[in-house]
Amino acid sequence: MGKAGREKSVRERIKEQQQAARAAEKRRRMLTYAAVGVVALAAIGGGWFYTYSQSRSEQPAAGPLAPITVQPDGSVAMAKQGVAKPVIDVYEDFQCPGCQQFEELSGPTLKNLAFEGKAKVVYHPITIFGQEPLKSNSVRAAAALRCVPGGEPWMRLHDKLFQEQPREGDVGFQMADLVAWGKEAGVTAPGFEQCVTSQQHAQAHLAYSGKTMKEAAIEGTPTVKLDGQALEGEQLSPVGLRQAVEDAAK
Repeated sequence: MGKAGREKSVRERIKEQQQAARAAEKRRRMLTYAAVGVVALAAIGGGWFYTYSQSRSEQPAAGPLAPITVQPDGSVAMAKQGVAKPVIDVYEDFQCPGCQQFEELSGPTLKNLAFEGKAKVVYHPITIFGQEPLKSNSVRAAAALRCVPGGEPWMRLHDKLFQEQPREGDVGFQMADLVAWGKEAGVTAPGFEQCVTSQQHAQAHLAYSGKTMKEAAIEGTPTVKLDGQALEGEQLSPVGLRQAVEDAAK
């Protein structure tokens, strides 16, 4: 290879490295943004993030969960009969690390509030990522969950998806795993396996994601709203979430 050829090869390698570095930085920024919902969230309240991270989860209430119903638009409501408000809307992405953390910490509180008849909780699984493999991971998981007709199996699979969240850059939520996790969760719906492996609801999920993010002005996940107002800071902790619901009921 001549000198000109070697110089061109070096330039090409440098260009590729620069492109890779920019792509990695973009992924890092997106994950950071998704993890907190709003970029400045950790700074609100002077040390809120530390307080939030030190909070303790509630113990799940004894007995079955409040009824879980898949709604026509694809969202899922958990509420006792006759409970219509206050409404807690949870916008989440199964590939989002912040959503996983919120679910681990405050997920039991959401279940308890619904079980106690103090709130109606509405889950909105969406896909916020545009990069791969994050986007495809998210879509596979959410589309598989849409194959569950509701009830406690829906929640068990919902929780399992967060527990098995792939690491950044990894391809996860494989079809065989999604089917197995669904069966472990107690899903007995006819055609569940075919629905998952064919990704029957993938396009419906993507359409719902775009529509929901636009209409609800969702810029990051997790986003949690109480009667339409976004909760922030300590309100996302178990104690803060419960207090916000009690205040809304006054």
